Amino acid sequence: MALYYVFLTMPLLWMLSMSFKTTDEILQVQSFIPQAFTLQNYQSVFAGEEWRSAFANSLAYVVINTVITLVVALPAAYAFSRYKFRGDHHLFFWLLTNRMAPGAIFVLPFVQLYGREGLGLFDTYWAVALAHTLFSIPLAVWILEGFMSGIPKAIDETAYVDGYSFPRFFFRIFMPLIAPGIGVAAFFSFMFSWVEVIMASSLTSTRAKPLAIALTASLGAEGWDWGLIAAVGVLTLIPGAVLIYFVRNNLAKGFALGRV
Repeated sequence: MALYYVFLTMPLLWMLSMSFKTTDEILQVQSFIPQAFTLQNYQSVFAGEEWRSAFANSLAYVVINTVITLVVALPAAYAFSRYKFRGDHHLFFWLLTNRMAPGAIFVLPFVQLYGREGLGLFDTYWAVALAHTLFSIPLAVWILEGFMSGIPKAIDETAYVDGYSFPRFFFRIFMPLIAPGIGVAAFFSFMFSWVEVIMASSLTSTRAKPLAIALTASLGAEGWDWGLIAAVGVLTLIPGAVLIYFVRNNLAKGFALGRV
């Protein structure tokens, strides 16, 4: 286990070390500890308007995708969990088929759909967020349905007998019971949207370009600015780490229960 953790953390620690080096030192000296410690890479990221805009755009469509996913997936998963209707198993399986296809094959339909002749959403973070829901909502429904099916239906009936309306029951009683599942669904939705590249780069160009496109700005006449790329890589780890910190308790329970 100790060797595994060393293997797991070494690339991250090496990237952290590179972020405090100049590109010349990275290419010429093979050392873990920076020979000439510098904060210039991080200063370039925080001082550059293009980098700040790319971070803001990425966070915007990731948050929008996560919110839409949970808002849609919660009632959908409840319906699959509590009601039986014609074709429910086929419909549930069809949801999962969206996760079986590579995202690249959906690029052209989305580009045409969100272009000027379509919805006019091209080069906006809404285009990326809505495109990502095609993949995140089915996964969230599948995860949440497993958690909801593990809760006895008698709880629903008892709440109705006690005079609870459905919205009050759902938000006051049911959602706290499936909090681990909500945490897991939010985690997977956030991380998928944060690391996805093909959709994000194909549906944006200038105004809403994410980090995936902004990284190409570090390619200059002298080649890649590896120190700057390493600094950006370190900063991209922060949103995911913050999310894991706030949902860590529900996440730990969620991975031990339900469908995960």
